Amino acid sequence: MAPLKLYGMPLSPNVVRVATVLNEKGLDFEIIPVDLTTGAHKQPDFLALNPFGQIPALVDGDEVLYESRAINRYIATKYASSGAALLPATPSAKLEVWLEVESHHFYPNASPLVFQLVFRPLFGGSPDPVVVDKHAHELAKVLDVYEAHLAQNKYLAGDQFTLADANHASYLLYLTKTPKAGLVNDRPHVKAWWEDIAARPAFQKTAAALPLPPPPSA
Repeated sequence: MAPLKLYGMPLSPNVVRVATVLNEKGLDFEIIPVDLTTGAHKQPDFLALNPFGQIPALVDGDEVLYESRAINRYIATKYASSGAALLPATPSAKLEVWLEVESHHFYPNASPLVFQLVFRPLFGGSPDPVVVDKHAHELAKVLDVYEAHLAQNKYLAGDQFTLADANHASYLLYLTKTPKAGLVNDRPHVKAWWEDIAARPAFQKTAAALPLPPPPSA
């Protein structure tokens, strides 16, 4: 089978979200760089893949997909027999709920935090402390709910690692590399959950491929 083609910036958390699931499934893929800084995502060749001009996009043979969570659901379903089983064999209420929680509660606060604390400095800017404080405060309340849930469940959908956990991995990785890492590390069950995800060989492969800048000198 020809490698799948994942279009986007390798450091983009939404691209990393898809790479995480591709690696969990043990699938061959290549990342085709799309440079947002030059507006490549608004050029006709990329708009032919995603008319909304956003990364990532995935090409799997004749199939062209966009929206990272939709891509991941497709991968987990089409390649169900490959690699890790990311969807339970029977319908799971917890899975469906926590897929939505990630999208509607975790991501809206984790994303601006990561942008402010990781990506603005990468591009020569400085974090906006008002934005950081606002979303750190809101994410703390969200992660309190996670803490209570994970006190009763090893993973979000129960005893099995699923797509719900995988969809969080990229933003958890970046968040734990910022001064707001305590949002994860100060909640013992959230921390244990994250450390379990981070130790998975597929995610270690994903993280090792990221062109992360070196930490600042002391």
